[in-house]
Amino acid sequence: MKEILVADIMTREPIIIKQDTNLLECAKKMVRKRVGSLLLVMNKKLVGFIDEQDILWALIKKSKKGLAEIKAIDISPKKIATIKPSFTIKEAIQKMKKLRFNRLPVIHNKELVGIITVKDILNFHPEVYPELDEFAKIREETKKLKRIKKAKERKSAHEGICEQCGKQDILLKTDGMSICESCQNLI
Repeated sequence: MKEILVADIMTREPIIIKQDTNLLECAKKMVRKRVGSLLLVMNKKLVGFIDEQDILWALIKKSKKGLAEIKAIDISPKKIATIKPSFTIKEAIQKMKKLRFNRLPVIHNKELVGIITVKDILNFHPEVYPELDEFAKIREETKKLKRIKKAKERKSAHEGICEQCGKQDILLKTDGMSICESCQNLI
């Protein structure tokens, strides 16, 4: 069987934006175009890359600024993992697994020519690459472990009488005692 190349199945017209586009416009464009990432391009050269996680990060970490005030280039990683169109699909999968990315911009002669995503690969021939299923399972297990860790750290809440002030309220377990939120704030 002939080796299938990235160029054979990549998306040739990825959704691109200018580097000074604000994050609110980026989010709107992602929703309208139903994509998970945008490529920042200037003169056919890739200068940045943002995805939905970058926008969420900016929303949380830069919450004092509105999304309309933050430019896409400001949150784009400085180093961007890319792939050449001459690479095989197997090499693309290995690179995605190693870097834990779901998509890679495709660069030829220093110019953006497309993007390849896990979805592109699965749409092409899902049964040929069982390692993608393994990749997804590993990623899901990692997420589950993080959720379990957070759940263990989370304080359990229930209704009852506060052991500190004696009022009936929603209680949180703190230092082995069930106390209300107002008493917890005093500690």
